Amino acid sequence: MAKDIETEVQSGLPHKDYHDPPAAAFYDPAELRKWSFYRALIAEFVATLLFLYVTILTVIGYNHQTATGSPDLCNGVGVLGIAWAFGGMIFVLVYCTAGISGGHINPAVTFGLFLARKVSLIRAVGYMVAQVLGAISGVGLVKALQKSYYNRYNGGVNMLADGYSKGTGLGAEIIGTFILVYTVFSATDPKRVARDSHVPVLAPLPIGFAVFIVHLATIPITGTGINPARSLGPAVIFNNEKAWDDQWIFWVGPFIGAAIAAFYHQSVLRAQAAKALGSFRSSSNL
Repeated sequence: MAKDIETEVQSGLPHKDYHDPPAAAFYDPAELRKWSFYRALIAEFVATLLFLYVTILTVIGYNHQTATGSPDLCNGVGVLGIAWAFGGMIFVLVYCTAGISGGHINPAVTFGLFLARKVSLIRAVGYMVAQVLGAISGVGLVKALQKSYYNRYNGGVNMLADGYSKGTGLGAEIIGTFILVYTVFSATDPKRVARDSHVPVLAPLPIGFAVFIVHLATIPITGTGINPARSLGPAVIFNNEKAWDDQWIFWVGPFIGAAIAAFYHQSVLRAQAAKALGSFRSSSNL
């Protein structure tokens, strides 16, 4: 890493086969006058709606299977199926919307990208609002179509499981979201995109797998949030006291995890701070 920085500073020209996009403006009101901005908001809203609709239906189906005590283990999706539903939907939806909005579908992902100057404040806030509204609408659609099952099987809400402390739940959400957002940064890194351009679905695939793997690990603890919109949508529609009591875990944890992932990737792996310092020292010597 130090060698790469030294080479770039001494020559004055970057010896690399990729180009980092310029940092997004912190506040860019001009975006409010662009149709592409509102098109991206619509894409985030619809994608999050579809994500919650499919995944919450899967969770309710699993709860129905376990509640009826069916002896046939193949008569339902199981925990593995739930993990596949979440990971598979993220893979599909990121693939579909990446070229329009970036395919965030998660306020924690948006927050991490905002901290890394990948999106502006206006776009970040707009995305988060669209994602939350999409999540609420998706869960509302599930309740409208299957009200009796929805009410009977807890509406797919995220709650801390019995036997686990709030600290354990918070830690699970922080680490799980770190894995997800770290994967997002790595899969969309300009260097990796340039060198793996022959694989057109490279970015959505590892992101979907990250969601899948984290669900396998943390479903028994928190039901797996790692997405504040996914946790808030069912809480609003189901309106359960425990769901609201635990709700802060599914916001604080993912936002901390996303912030750590952004710092780790940008400042440590990509050495942005070191490169900026090296560039400053080079210009000072001229």
